[in-house]
Amino acid sequence: MTLRWRLTLFYTALLAVLLTGVAFATLLMMRTNLISGMDRELQDTYRQFTTIYSQIELESAASGNGENGSAGVLLRPARYFFPNSAIQIEQLSFYDQDSLTAEFTRAKSEQARTQLLTIIRALADGTRQSVGVDPSAPIRLSDAELVRLISSPGRQMILTQQVKKQFDDPVSMRVLVTLAPVLLENNAFGTARETFAITYVGRDLSTLTFTLAQLRSVILLLFLVGLVTAGAGSYLLAGQAMRPLRLVQRAAERIGGQNLAERVPEPATGDEVQALAQALNAMLGRLESSFEAQRRFTSDASHELRTPVTAISGHASYLLRRTSPSGQQQESLNIIRSESERLTNLIASLLQLARSDSGALTLTHQPILSSLFLADVARELAPLAQAQNTVLTTTGEDVPFEGDPDRMKQVIINLVGNALKAGATTITLESTPQDVVGGKTREVRLSVRDDGPGIAPEHLQRLFDRFYRVEDSRSRDQGGAGLGLSIAKGIVDAHGGRIWIESEVGVGTVAHVQVPIGNVPDLSEEDVP
Repeated sequence: MTLRWRLTLFYTALLAVLLTGVAFATLLMMRTNLISGMDRELQDTYRQFTTIYSQIELESAASGNGENGSAGVLLRPARYFFPNSAIQIEQLSFYDQDSLTAEFTRAKSEQARTQLLTIIRALADGTRQSVGVDPSAPIRLSDAELVRLISSPGRQMILTQQVKKQFDDPVSMRVLVTLAPVLLENNAFGTARETFAITYVGRDLSTLTFTLAQLRSVILLLFLVGLVTAGAGSYLLAGQAMRPLRLVQRAAERIGGQNLAERVPEPATGDEVQALAQALNAMLGRLESSFEAQRRFTSDASHELRTPVTAISGHASYLLRRTSPSGQQQESLNIIRSESERLTNLIASLLQLARSDSGALTLTHQPILSSLFLADVARELAPLAQAQNTVLTTTGEDVPFEGDPDRMKQVIINLVGNALKAGATTITLESTPQDVVGGKTREVRLSVRDDGPGIAPEHLQRLFDRFYRVEDSRSRDQGGAGLGLSIAKGIVDAHGGRIWIESEVGVGTVAHVQVPIGNVPDLSEEDVP
């Protein structure tokens, strides 16, 4: 996974955590606000109900009729005043606030407290009235809830209970329970008195639950949209942040031994990317200095060696021509001249490598026809092949390309020479078009195929290393210093191509040289009159 995708996933995950936290906080806050609003409505409904309780008619759990018959002319159904509420009241006529507290305080034992709760429940069952609640399934408090109500300082608590409405299924309700005096008119003259009662005021939670569900859906939709938008934004921002690093990477990939003078761009970001670019440029400067010193040494040493080696070779030749050395002296002089010539070739190769490394290798580009070019090389090497009883042939299509004919000939001659030294009996020079798109050829491949002993796989990766030789197929006695393939690779690289070798022990070897055709037009596209 690329760094850009890792950054995108990190920022998206971080934003997802933040959005999840915001969503939960929003839901919690909305739920708290809605419940707080409902609790305030319950308090308001309780105050309104206790204010007009003496003037409204409730349903009796025993008879289903109002119990304030003496004031029937003033009674109004409670459902008219509280259409959205469930209300239940249970009068505790034998008690007032002080007496109930005293009784509860005196009931120390579990048995005494149970007896007190039984009396309270009996009073509640006998005086229960309600509106919006099924009389056969009234709201009931457990013993623990009733004790908690009596012992609480405000004699008030809020519960969530399943309440059955009349002719309907039970629903979840928020219920305010209050133990307090309620004003009651008990005769036709309107004489008022207070009665101690447990009042229940409930409100259906379905609307609140539906609102929260809708809010969850909206938040989830916004979360998904925000997550997708954040992911896309993170990807774009990560790409923008990685752009300077990609520029540095591409520039670093272009720099090689031929163009060490180039430098990677230093983005003015003031961050680690700029520091990395500066460090890379400093390293390239050190490498350039080191390579330049090595090239200068190779070139200078080669130039300095050419004169004494030429002198040695000349003096050996002079002694062989103008004097009459003995047999042993003549053998020694021939060895001196042979080694001098070998050193001369080695020095020439080192000079060519030094020019190639420094980028000073000059190419004269000309149009070349691949088949004619290979045929010309085959004619030039025919005498050498015949001397070793080797059959040298050419085959393949004629593909025009642009290159330096002398340098390319040097490459092919080197490859054929290696095949001859390996003892091949058949060598085939082949030309094939490559990278054909829409009938247009973009590259040409020149191959040298032989039936020699082949090269072991462990040697293939090092064949282009300088001074490396495969001793089994080419010994020092046969000539060569292990620089031929390195020089060939330098020439092919200068043409913008590539060279590689495929081989199998006991089968043979194929050396491939593939170069672009350049600006030479494809002859197959010539106009036909």
